[in-house]
Amino acid sequence: MLFNSIDFAIFLPIVFILYWFVFKKSYKFQNVLIVIASLVFYGWWDWRFLSLILASSILDYVVGMLLENQENTTKRKLLLAASLVGNFGLLGFFKYFNFFVDNFINAFTFFGFEFQAQSLNIILPVGISFYTFQTLSYSIDVYRRQMKPTRNFIAFMAFVSFFPQLVAGPIERAINLLPQFFKKRTLRYPEAVDGMKQLLWGFFKKIVIADNCAIFANLIFNNSSSYSGSTLLLGVLFFTFQIYCDFSGYSDIAIGTAKLLGFQIMTNFAFPYFSRDIAEFWRRWHISLSTWFRDYLYIPLGGSKGNKLQRIRNTLIIFIVSGFWHGANWTFIVWGALNAIYFLPLLLTDKNRKNMGIIAQGKLIPPLKELVSLIITFSLTVFAWIFFRALSLDHAFSYIGTILSPSLFTIPVFPDRQRALLVIILAIIFMTIEWLGREGRYAIDKLTASLKKPFRWAFYYSIVLSIYLFANNSQVIEFIYFQF
Repeated sequence: MLFNSIDFAIFLPIVFILYWFVFKKSYKFQNVLIVIASLVFYGWWDWRFLSLILASSILDYVVGMLLENQENTTKRKLLLAASLVGNFGLLGFFKYFNFFVDNFINAFTFFGFEFQAQSLNIILPVGISFYTFQTLSYSIDVYRRQMKPTRNFIAFMAFVSFFPQLVAGPIERAINLLPQFFKKRTLRYPEAVDGMKQLLWGFFKKIVIADNCAIFANLIFNNSSSYSGSTLLLGVLFFTFQIYCDFSGYSDIAIGTAKLLGFQIMTNFAFPYFSRDIAEFWRRWHISLSTWFRDYLYIPLGGSKGNKLQRIRNTLIIFIVSGFWHGANWTFIVWGALNAIYFLPLLLTDKNRKNMGIIAQGKLIPPLKELVSLIITFSLTVFAWIFFRALSLDHAFSYIGTILSPSLFTIPVFPDRQRALLVIILAIIFMTIEWLGREGRYAIDKLTASLKKPFRWAFYYSIVLSIYLFANNSQVIEFIYFQF
């Protein structure tokens, strides 16, 4: 089920009413409702893949219970290995099987050997990269004795399958989310209002900005050989705003929905396009994934300790693995490696934690030095997005080659330029709101709080009106990260 669908517009109020007005006396009944609602939510897409969620949940639930009283180090490691093999096995088969088969064949062919192998027509289950990482965090934390395992399977299933963040995050840690299923939840008006505000902003990002940018990003990338360098540059800028508003919009809707049910889940984006270096960008972009890799891969490898070669190795590993997590394509691996190259100079000069605060905090306009740093960081990010969006490495290099050609200095020519201009204006308005609200948890958090009531409501209604006017009524567009 998609957040931006009529189905969800009917589904959420029903769950909300049942949750707060029918099952409000017992959090245990509320947990049962969450599990049922989550399975319906996921099964709406393809009920057959509910078995994968159930298998992953049972595996880590059992591993957690067996770890509780197990003191033998070897047996503890074997139990953790069972969780790792089981979850990565599912993920590897559904997401990477064909990638490895195809590259295996290509490697043999390159050296002059004929090798026959058949790819499988495998459907990638929505959200598998997210919920497998979520259950793994539970097993690892129990193994590390950072939390005690739960014996309540319903609560554990509710944690794994929690529908607001099931298919595209944030990737929650058991240590944060699971205990919330054992507490009595109370409907609080301020929290519900805050959730609705964040929901509204998330829908604006997705429907008004991301979906309209997608029209031109797809048009230009899918027909890149037909356009000039200036048009291709515009295409990657459209994609830059599409992917940010699409993914952060999903996160805002997820967080807002969770608040309506009395849960607090982690922030996943913190105005990443206002970063002054790549290290700051990765502290602000897809925070739940970057911190997952930091805690469960980077730090166990040694982190930023050790000699320079070890630090370089660890950085390359975490960024390349992060790229590969996004998809079974060399473009994602190169995208990850490119970000590692951006990051390494900061790490090796100990400047990776230089910009920890908010840019131009308390000011309307940033100092010139910070503005230049922001522009450079944004430009590097835009360049890397070419590899992320391209269909193949050849496509990416061809795309970049055209941008760097003399045609970069021509006027962009492509269909429906008038609508494209309107989308650009909307993106500028959006980024202005983001800039003014960058000190809040999300853009319209503190921004609307500072407005008087008539202006605040006028602002909300203008967002609702813009969603109505700029929605793509011909089709419901899926979120980009559903493919990961």
